[in-house]
Order: sequence, then C-alpha cells, then structure tokens
Amino acid sequence: MAARLVVALAAIAVVLAEHFPQGGHPPATGVHVQRAPIIHASQGPAVHINRAPAPAVQVQRAPVRHSARPPVRRPVPHPFTTQQPTYGQHPTRPTYRPQPTYTPTTPAYGPPSYAPAPAPSYGSDQPACAATSGKPWCIEDKDYPSYEIQAAAERNADKLLTLYADVADLNTELSVDLPHYQTEETYLCPSETSYVRPLRAINTEGKWRIIVNGIKVHYETLTQTTRLEECLNPGYACPLVPRCYESKCLQKSIYHRFLVYDPYDQYFPFAVETFKLPASCACLLGASTLEH
Repeated sequence: MAARLVVALAAIAVVLAEHFPQGGHPPATGVHVQRAPIIHASQGPAVHINRAPAPAVQVQRAPVRHSARPPVRRPVPHPFTTQQPTYGQHPTRPTYRPQPTYTPTTPAYGPPSYAPAPAPSYGSDQPACAATSGKPWCIEDKDYPSYEIQAAAERNADKLLTLYADVADLNTELSVDLPHYQTEETYLCPSETSYVRPLRAINTEGKWRIIVNGIKVHYETLTQTTRLEECLNPGYACPLVPRCYESKCLQKSIYHRFLVYDPYDQYFPFAVETFKLPASCACLLGASTLEH
C-alpha cells in the first residue's frame, strides 16, 4: 500500500517537472503548492524538489492622509463666574435689511374723524329741560336719572337718610294757611305762587345740580318740596299804589337747602347745597314818597 502511494507521488512529481523546469517560476497566483518529498522504493535517500513559493499578488493602494485635527480645548467654567459664549460677547448682525413686500396705504374711508370726549364736568352744561322752561330750575325732566339715584341711595342708605333729615323738615304753615288774625289779604303786586318739587336747579355757585326727589329708600320716598312766588310784572309800578307815588314791583328771593346727587362722585354721590329761589313779590316805594 505504501509502495503504491510512493509511485503515485513520483508520477505527479515527473509531470510537474515537465511543465515547470528547474529554475523557472510558476505563474504569479495567490495559491501556494507544497511539494511532497519523493521516496524511492529502494529505501535510498529521498529526492527533495524545492520550489520557490509563488509571489503573492500585492495591490498597491494610495495612502490615505488624515489631517490631524488639533484637540478642542474647552475652558472649564469657574463655579462663581458666568460662562461666556465662544463666539464672542457681541454676535454679528445680519447683513440683510428686511423690507416689507407691501406698501402701506390709507384706507379708502379716510382716517377716523372722532376725537376723545372731554373730561366730564358736573354742572357745567345746561340741561335740556332748562331750554324748555327758560327758568333756573326744572319741574319736569325726561333725562332725570331715577334708576342711578335709587341704586346709589340703596348703597348709602344710612348716611343718606341722615342728610335728608336735615332738609326735610320744612315748615310752610304760615305760607299756606296765612296767620289766623288776617281776614283779608291784599297783594300790591301781582304774583304767582306754587309748591313744586324741583328735579334740577342752579345753585348759588351758578352750576346745575340734580335734586333728589321721588326716590324710594327702605320703603320711604324722599321728597323735597318748596314754595315759589314769582312776580308777574317785576320792575313795573305797583298797580294798587297811586301814580303820584313812585313805586316798583320787586322780586324777592330766599335761600333753600336741597339734597343733591353727584353722578361723578364714586364714593358718596350725595351732598347738601344751597339754592336761591323766588319767595315773594314786594312793592318798593321811592324815597320822595316817604317824605310826604
């Protein structure tokens, strides 16, 4: 068996020797063939055929050069200092200047024509009721703020009733019934007497005020009534005085105190103010007449 193996190996060696004579080199391949030693059957010295190994195919590649980047050194922030940005304290401003793509235009209807309303000044304007009556007081007023006065009166009922008690006790017994000892009354000048409850009037400072009248507070209606006597012909001679005497009808007034409402006072919109109203019509005789 061993002899057969030796013969086979010898045959392979002869074939290789014919194709690759001594001194030649096998083709450059990447396969290396290892030759087995030739063993003769006569047990002689083995013939060794040393073949140079085929050179390996080497592919040369261009060297890749890597640029060495310097290590990034980050500053270590101090525990008690504020870290500053690496790009500097003042960032660069953009070089472009944005412009609107549209052109602002004025609307077709024009700028607003309204103006801010002036600050309210209570009592400076004449109410509409005064233009109708032509007198410095109003008995009727369609713009009378009854709801606002009643709401303010309910909020300040205790203090309001104290002020009202100061002006409510008006004794007009002598003006209405006249003294009992006078059986006949003669008027030297014609006049008109009425008992009214004014809603607005001009006070002694010349300002219009809203007078509290007909307002219900705690099941009580607050009213303020006054007596007015106006001369029908003021400045004219007294009709019942002879013409040989110098005389003139004179309107006399009296001061009244009324409880008023101030719509611009947010704390306590009530106060007591003084008003001058006509009280009687007297006949004034001249000085020359008194000498005779």
